Amino acid sequence: MPPSTITASKFLSLLLRHKPEEVGLTLDHEGWAVIDDIVRLTARSRMPLTRALIEVVTATNDKQRFVLSADGLRIRANQGHSIAVDLGLEPRDPPEVLFHGTATRFLASILRQGLIKGTRQHVHLSADQGTAMRVGQRHGEPVVLRIDAGAMHRSGHPFFLSANGVWLCEWVPLAFLTVVR
Repeated sequence: MPPSTITASKFLSLLLRHKPEEVGLTLDHEGWAVIDDIVRLTARSRMPLTRALIEVVTATNDKQRFVLSADGLRIRANQGHSIAVDLGLEPRDPPEVLFHGTATRFLASILRQGLIKGTRQHVHLSADQGTAMRVGQRHGEPVVLRIDAGAMHRSGHPFFLSANGVWLCEWVPLAFLTVVR
């Protein structure tokens, strides 16, 4: 039975953002993988992926986590990597306010050290509070943090905008965040 698009999306996230070695996949320095390699290497895995399924997942993922190359031969994740890749993002001026959704169980730690990227390459920020709330709900009882991105940027912190509209930064110092709830 072929995997559902949700299951396939989660498996692609694992391969393209965290553990390409799970199936012996190689990503280039920009995080691109050859689709034919994914199909071949997953054929005997716990989750066989076809080109058609990869294309459907890419086209229908509500968060637009993945992008196909212009020639349609390669795929990569837009952000969220815990492995080193260079997405080629240029610094951008952020909006004055951004948001971060998380679970309440992480709040005490955040209020001690600010928002850190942990195992990922960047901290992920949303342009609106609703999106941040939905992100936080995925991890437990949600809490939303308001980020004074304009002031943070003016104090020298660079921001990047991923291809799917997620704002990225290295970390958010405590001085620039407020708990919204």
